[in-house]
Amino acid sequence: MKIQIVCHSFGAVVRAGAALLLVAIVPATFAEVTYSVTGLGTLGGGSSYAYGINNSGQVAGYSTTSFNQTHAFIYSGGSMTDLGTLFGSWSQAYAINDQGQVVGGSDGRAFLYSGGSMYNLGMLGTLNSTAYGINNNGQVVGTTSIPGGAYHGFIKGSGPMTDLGTLGTGSGANSINNNGQVVGGYITTSGAYGSYLYNGGTMRDLPNTFGGQNTFATAINESGQVVGYASTPNGAQHAFLYSGGSMIELGTLGDNEFSRAYDINNNGQMVGEGTSGASWHAILFDGQTVIDLNSLISQNSGWTLNHASGINDSGEITGWGTDPLGRTEAFLLTPIPEPATVSLLAFGAAVWFLIRAPEAIQRRVKR
Repeated sequence: MKIQIVCHSFGAVVRAGAALLLVAIVPATFAEVTYSVTGLGTLGGGSSYAYGINNSGQVAGYSTTSFNQTHAFIYSGGSMTDLGTLFGSWSQAYAINDQGQVVGGSDGRAFLYSGGSMYNLGMLGTLNSTAYGINNNGQVVGTTSIPGGAYHGFIKGSGPMTDLGTLGTGSGANSINNNGQVVGGYITTSGAYGSYLYNGGTMRDLPNTFGGQNTFATAINESGQVVGYASTPNGAQHAFLYSGGSMIELGTLGDNEFSRAYDINNNGQMVGEGTSGASWHAILFDGQTVIDLNSLISQNSGWTLNHASGINDSGEITGWGTDPLGRTEAFLLTPIPEPATVSLLAFGAAVWFLIRAPEAIQRRVKR
């Protein structure tokens, strides 16, 4: 009986101590995530640019070829695939959905790449068209010429291409979510640039509350949150998040600097680019701070990350930068948990043992 009491007391002490240790170490799990950098290579030329990434980590963009042409690519499973062209000259890809369907422009026409083939999406006028966004339902948005020569945003599903109209003299569509909500820009009657949210057949203005004339909406997530950038009274551009009817300024890397947001995932993480002195750096917005992504990669990597264009729900980021060879190359950033998080897992196992061991001793003594 005496031994049982001692063991019970010992167990209580250990459990209390373990609990305190856990409380002390848990904040380490919220340490800043770092990233590994993967260069995506090129299609034989000297540069590549990545724009879209899906939740499987597939990336779409374009690259120069060995013949100095520009071709769209999809990067998947560690290799880059040339998507070809519609008419033999050039192609550029801007978005990819979770089914691996890619959209962009080729030889003056919007295209959809699906099932190994590139399809011409046509246009509404006689000049050209480009596709910039696609959702998981296969709906495509972009910009097309219309009769008379102006340009309007379009949406195209399984049926014909539909003109989204404009709030001014012209428009374009940049992104669409799975609910069919579209964001893009329009040219005002005064020649400035405005942004809109298109939902249920209605185009609604997203007014600039930063004090400048221009806004540029670039992407929308499944919650209807919109990101982009807007001008300030002194002519600078600052990234914004439009959510709940309000335009929120996301900040910059420093005073008197510029920032632009290009994509947002369904967890509210946003990426883009910002100036740091005389150069542009890829940046991450976490809703509270602006982080230079160059500070979150190995300082021995040889990379300078200049532009972040896409982020998926796993936090993988794509864009382009200056690689160790001095080329402009597309990259993929993959999150790496901080060592503290890994250590916590091992430490947690040890704490679990300390908590449970006295109970095991008690059971043996009772026998």
